[in-house]
Amino acid sequence: MDARYAAAGKAPATGGHPRAARPGGGAGADPSAAEAACEHAQGRPLFATHAALPWPEEPVLQLWHAQTLLREFRGDGHVACLLSEGVGGLEALILHAATGDVPVDFLKASRAWPEEEWSAASERLRKQGLLDGDLLSPKGPTLRRHIEDRTDHLALPAYAALGDADCERLAELASPFGRAVVEAGLLKVG
Repeated sequence: MDARYAAAGKAPATGGHPRAARPGGGAGADPSAAEAACEHAQGRPLFATHAALPWPEEPVLQLWHAQTLLREFRGDGHVACLLSEGVGGLEALILHAATGDVPVDFLKASRAWPEEEWSAASERLRKQGLLDGDLLSPKGPTLRRHIEDRTDHLALPAYAALGDADCERLAELASPFGRAVVEAGLLKVG
């Protein structure tokens, strides 16, 4: 945990965004979303594990921890929705890559699926009518939207505790983190 906190604390300054390391209070440090999410932790193992950790004292790490909790809360619900639709982890990555939103090379490198498994899963998705070549077929976006909508619904207990204004503030506070990580070369996306 110490190594994760150390990396999270240094990322904004490393990426040339030292202001991101001083987010101040507000939505980023507010544990109310995590507390509300804790009432819905069943079937959310990654969220529950992170929620059991103590809150850090430094503001930048509080923001990082809050984002981690919300990401894992939504993520565990997303996995449940994917699996309920018969979409496994590899298929989810391939469908994501097929949108063009994330470079396929980044997903392949960061997840390290063997090429033969990637190819076999892509072929299964083509046979299901979800892919046309390496791009989404007309049926693909419909399934993805359905899964995302269900995922968002399952995530509501956490985000509703913040309310619209604090959700916007949290996004505003967290945005520099992503930019800092990418700009520092800590995460190669292309």
